[in-house]
Amino acid sequence: MADPMGIIYQGLNAIFNPILALDPNPTNPALTVLIIAFIVSLITTIANKYLVDQDEMNAIQERNKAFQKELRDAQKRGDGKKIAELQARQTEMMQEQTAMMSNQFKPMIVTFVPIILIFFWMRASAISSLVIILPPSVYWLTLTPLWHLLGGFLYGGKATIPYGIGWLLWYMICTFGMSQILRKFLGFKQGF
Repeated sequence: MADPMGIIYQGLNAIFNPILALDPNPTNPALTVLIIAFIVSLITTIANKYLVDQDEMNAIQERNKAFQKELRDAQKRGDGKKIAELQARQTEMMQEQTAMMSNQFKPMIVTFVPIILIFFWMRASAISSLVIILPPSVYWLTLTPLWHLLGGFLYGGKATIPYGIGWLLWYMICTFGMSQILRKFLGFKQGF
């Protein structure tokens, strides 16, 4: 009987090993991680674009902002009657928020398994040895020392390369940037 994970890894090897082979520095494949981050960002952004009603989500957010502003203003004025009226509408607003949150989970349900499989492949491949040396300002702005400290607690290790980060933090930085660019390109009105 065939090992299902072995078959999945072979499929991912067939997809990503050619990209890894094209990397100018295959022993430290920063470009490959950037390309994988682009692919994953593209998949998740497209899933968000077509599985979430963006106009409805924006309308709910606008109604919620207006409601919160109206409630704050009534509280500042001490208008008990208006506060009671708004609190009666609060349940309706919470139901809209719950509907919006469940709508936002649709793309995650579709993309979760493929992304987890890609992560497992990255961890098991040559990518796991990746080390990126960041400029000191970027190193501190991305809170890398905090991540290193957390990793030291969780995994018992410590960062040995000054201003260095591993594949996972590099992937997260790339994905964040790519997602923002793709969201603008695909016409999203809101950020994350």
